[in-house]
Amino acid sequence: MLKAATTTFIAIVTSFLFFSSPPKSFYHSLFISDSLADNASISQHLYILTRRPHVAGTQANAEAAAYVLSILTSYNIGSHIASYDVLLSYPVSRSLTLTRPPPNPPITFDLRQEIYDGDPYADVADEVMPTFHAYAKSGTVSGPVLYVNYGRVEDYMTLKEMGVNVTNNVVLARYGQIYRGDIVSNAYEAGATGVIIYTDRKDYGGGGGDAKWFPDDKWMPPSGVQVGSVFTGPGDPTTPGWPSRGACERLSDKEVVKGGDVPLIPSLPVSAADGEAILGSIAGQIANDDWQGGKDAPVYRVGPGPGIVNLSYTGKEVISTIQNVIGVIEGAEEPDRFVILGNHRDAWTFGAVDPNSGTAALLEIAQRLQKLQKKGWKPRRTIVFCNWDAEEYGLVGSTEWVEENREILASRAVAYLNVDCAVTGAGFHASATPQLDELIKQATQQVQDPDNSSQTIFDSWAASSNGPMIGRLGGGGSDYASFVQHVGVPAADMSFGKGYPVYHSMYDDFIWMKKFGDPMFHRHVAAASIWGLVALRLADEEFLPFNYLSYAYELQKSAEDLIGEVSDKGINVSPLFMSIEELKKAALKIDNEIKAENKGWASVWKNDPWKVRELNDRLMMAERAFTDRDGLFGRSWYKHLIYAPSKHDDYGSKSFPGIDDSIEKAKSINTTGSWHLVQHEVWRVSRAVTHASLVLIGELT
Repeated sequence: MLKAATTTFIAIVTSFLFFSSPPKSFYHSLFISDSLADNASISQHLYILTRRPHVAGTQANAEAAAYVLSILTSYNIGSHIASYDVLLSYPVSRSLTLTRPPPNPPITFDLRQEIYDGDPYADVADEVMPTFHAYAKSGTVSGPVLYVNYGRVEDYMTLKEMGVNVTNNVVLARYGQIYRGDIVSNAYEAGATGVIIYTDRKDYGGGGGDAKWFPDDKWMPPSGVQVGSVFTGPGDPTTPGWPSRGACERLSDKEVVKGGDVPLIPSLPVSAADGEAILGSIAGQIANDDWQGGKDAPVYRVGPGPGIVNLSYTGKEVISTIQNVIGVIEGAEEPDRFVILGNHRDAWTFGAVDPNSGTAALLEIAQRLQKLQKKGWKPRRTIVFCNWDAEEYGLVGSTEWVEENREILASRAVAYLNVDCAVTGAGFHASATPQLDELIKQATQQVQDPDNSSQTIFDSWAASSNGPMIGRLGGGGSDYASFVQHVGVPAADMSFGKGYPVYHSMYDDFIWMKKFGDPMFHRHVAAASIWGLVALRLADEEFLPFNYLSYAYELQKSAEDLIGEVSDKGINVSPLFMSIEELKKAALKIDNEIKAENKGWASVWKNDPWKVRELNDRLMMAERAFTDRDGLFGRSWYKHLIYAPSKHDDYGSKSFPGIDDSIEKAKSINTTGSWHLVQHEVWRVSRAVTHASLVLIGELT
């Protein structure tokens, strides 16, 4: 009887202690409530951050870093600057001349983006850097111009089938479909001597015809130019694999060129108006229907010539200081486990969409978390805010930081949550490593749709044409790359809208956002809510909300797609399917262990902290097992064997990139040895999946 009474008394006391402070879910609900959201504050942050152009390495961007640091500090978040000295590229001189057949006079293009009547940023327009490609090769080239559509590998195959020779011509490609750096490298591989990349009205100008453009509509004006980097590697080109701190080891200029990630022929970006003028000088065969322009566009021909272009570019490459801003809210129970939120700050011009819509959302999250702390909330795990620099040049700031902190991140990082362009328009989009899929979907079920208050974001997402589809993080499009592809940290990337017409031009300003992107800043509020809620659940839940069964099903789907490519080549893919089956079993096993821990009194009485820690470590470290220390063949920085950029499109995502690279090579040379290499890559991936299974199981063999 006494024993029973004692047990009851202990239960009552434990229950009192357990429920004396609000559960974490209370604070999570409060985080996404209207009482904490502040669209006026977001708008103000964005306005201040985008008042001037702020390219990496400039004083304006250093001032933007100081602003972010001051805001985080004002929210009582311990913050500091992590600086790196990296190789950046700036334009010195540019010229482009088109010589047309008589009686047409030659054209010398002014290569300028025009301000408009009433432009509130006219006073700082001269601070906009001249249009250029970062890391473009300096030089002068002249030759007949040849139209190559989007400059993809398949576009050059089409030209070959048409009997068109690319060698010794200057190619004209239009933006879209693939990364601009790959447009240049593909042109070089095809034998071109130079590249001009223009903005086609079909893709960015509302389809052409009588479409209006900014400031009257959202479309790119005829003089608008998309600038950007043509570097195809990650991080500082002079320090591949190690951080650019002070007097560190650096590659020479020749070694950088030999590395293969900087372009070997000159290039320039030009406007729709300039691109159309050049197209008008091209004769020859009529281009295919899918190569043609939009409404009322002239007929596109491929050439070469008779128009001849003279392209000259001179750039300077200098070691410049960049500044990442890092803020930390230390975890109360597991301070050595990091949930990391990241967004970059540097922009090619004003950057209202790219990237400072994300920066404003990041500061909104910080403000809300300060309000939660005042109400008694403390995160279980440490939350880290990262505001990256020099992303536009090639993910430089995030890559250098990850390379410097690689071992700590490999042992302590729970997940990395990236938002680059938080808002480009309506509609939620997400990409992630698969164990985060369900968590993201659950978060969207709790947040109101900013464009329809009668439903959640998940409801509108599910009703969209693609449904609640989550993409993968194989591409190199933003700062998640080094976390996933170099270290193997679970990651996600989220946004509202997908693409926008004034991308990387001087028209990506606060006025464009206020008129067309998010007039009331409600989408920014929603972006902060989802981003922050996912972070809170990862930081606070006793057991990490990872679902590796989703990962196994995703791998199985990718493996099934692989069969069609190798089925007639004698490649045995059964080891891959067997390893995926083992991953399914391991995922079910750890799920059942967590359920057992949460059953009955175990969910009321304090769980064994060592058991909780051990289970979470298995969940956290399983993603690391998909990496290989040797990396991809010929691309050793990329360690992840499941997700990496496509070899010919840095924006493209490839599952099993090593297998994909080897298949491409085998199809090209078609030797026994080349197909044997494909089989080797299948075995490599199979072993990585098996390693992930063993980590999840958590027992020695």
